[in-house]
Amino acid sequence: MLCKSLPCTGGKLIERKLSNDINYFFLWRLRDMKKTLLVSAILSLALVLGLGAPALAAPVSWTDWTTASSGQVNGVLTFGTTDVAVTFNGGYLSAQLNGGTNYWIPATPYISATVPNAPPDPDIIKLDIGGTATINFSQPVENPLLALVSWNGNTVDFGVPIQILSSGTGYWGTGTFILNSTGTGFVGSGEAHGVVELPGVYSSITFTHTSENWHGLTVGATAAAVPLPPSAWLVGSGLLALVGFRKKFLA
Repeated sequence: MLCKSLPCTGGKLIERKLSNDINYFFLWRLRDMKKTLLVSAILSLALVLGLGAPALAAPVSWTDWTTASSGQVNGVLTFGTTDVAVTFNGGYLSAQLNGGTNYWIPATPYISATVPNAPPDPDIIKLDIGGTATINFSQPVENPLLALVSWNGNTVDFGVPIQILSSGTGYWGTGTFILNSTGTGFVGSGEAHGVVELPGVYSSITFTHTSENWHGLTVGATAAAVPLPPSAWLVGSGLLALVGFRKKFLA
């Protein structure tokens, strides 16, 4: 009743300031909650994808070559309970399928931070006449590996980026792989022994190589490619929804 004759500006200002303070408080609380939810979603996604612990090099499965015919050698890669058929197509000199000289000794040139174990047995495909060769997998594999013996003076190209993981003194001596200018192949300098990786997921590998007395290879990988688990898609979808909501809220 006292305000009928005099303006109550002071009371209104206090009321407005109190209302603004309450709104400001809840606004920042809501922002903090959204940040917490966002971080939790990211951590959950990392756990689902197996990103929460330091990565250790997984053992490599090397192909067990089992049968050979004209222009073709067949084998199998085993990942736990999963078998992936491997087929080499192209000209070759011979294939050791069961016993024989173990050209993978010493193991040193085949070991690296990525590859903890060298090929365990004498299985090997020996190439002599250059040309084009293709390696097919019955199921896509991740980051396939080629262990190589005595690629002496060979010019090799895969047509896709490769990584030279290791090289050193092997059964026939010492040499190195010199990566070409496009990063898709190499030239063997000296008696090159070691491992080459093709980063990515592959159902087949095709390469060209040049002729020499003979040079050998086998194929390995650490895992068959598997689809992303449904839980990862669920968490990922929730994360994207949170990010979109947050952007809309802050706009």
